[in-house]
Amino acid sequence: MKPLLTYYDIADGVTAFSTTRHGGESKGNYGCMNINSYCGDDMQTIAANRRLLAEELNVKGEHIVVPHQVHDVVCREITDNFLKLPPSEQTDFLDGVDAVLTRCPNLCIGVSTADCIPVLLYDEQHHAAAAVHAGWRGTVCYIVCKAIEAMSQIFGTLPDNLRAVIGPGISLRNFEVGQEVYDAFAASGHPMNAIAVKYEKWHLNLPLSNKLQLEDVGVQPANIIMTDICTYDAVDDYFSARRLGIASGRIYTGIILR
Repeated sequence: MKPLLTYYDIADGVTAFSTTRHGGESKGNYGCMNINSYCGDDMQTIAANRRLLAEELNVKGEHIVVPHQVHDVVCREITDNFLKLPPSEQTDFLDGVDAVLTRCPNLCIGVSTADCIPVLLYDEQHHAAAAVHAGWRGTVCYIVCKAIEAMSQIFGTLPDNLRAVIGPGISLRNFEVGQEVYDAFAASGHPMNAIAVKYEKWHLNLPLSNKLQLEDVGVQPANIIMTDICTYDAVDDYFSARRLGIASGRIYTGIILR
């Protein structure tokens, strides 16, 4: 039952990864590796999967941080004080949060996705990290830029020192959207000629949009890892809400400072 993870070579002294659907105990559309408790999976199975993931990552189970995301742009720092809170208060602290930041060692921060775009950020100079959930609503509101701004305020991060991973998510070819979504991006100043293509309906390139946002704030293109994994196409290996429905598991994309 060992979890099968996709690892990213972001930097020495850092573990960055995404879970796949393989190596856990969940069933059906949650199968097999799901650690997200907000999508309808059995709680005992989720707990078992978290134990398996913790063993694979060599961290404590209670040190795997999973925020309750709401497609907003709230960023929260996870500190040693967070780890001292009782579980109920930790849950409250993580409610409504779509980006988490830390510089605590051996603490796994991450975000959950199933077509949305997970983005990991690592500040080499300050040994600090962030995990960002960039669905279309977060992307249209520049959540990766807001996460970098939060890192700058809290840690002193300079974008030029950042390394990034843009993890598995839905591709341009499979992300068909309505006119209202296209209009929201256009109204927010996104480069529509670069990120949008019209077939019968509009299609948006969320991975590219987040990459361009990173570059616009000063992250070096050479420091951005693009996984180019489309969750819709690779549904046997990664969760896709568009293929499986909302009542399905979630990919967890995380980062650990060693």
